Amino acid sequence: MDRISALRNIEDALAEFEAGECSLSELEADVRAILRTYVADFEGDLQAYRASGAGQADGLVVLAASAPEARDRVADVVEEPGEFTVSPAE
Repeated sequence: MDRISALRNIEDALAEFEAGECSLSELEADVRAILRTYVADFEGDLQAYRASGAGQADGLVVLAASAPEARDRVADVVEEPGEFTVSPAE
């Protein structure tokens, strides 16, 4: 999926939400699926990893080739990450 297709699909999902044809949770699921498809095509070998912990890093999702690389990316993005672990995002 190219960028234009992804943006059009997100616009369509927003229009459905605005028309009352879907709930916020359905909109979020649709947009998440669109973005994951776009990223999967764009990034190739990278995988999504989600950080879990008590600090600012909790819930952050990054793309990386491995868990150690994902930890490094999270630490680079968050000013004070605290203690955290990373696992493949679902």
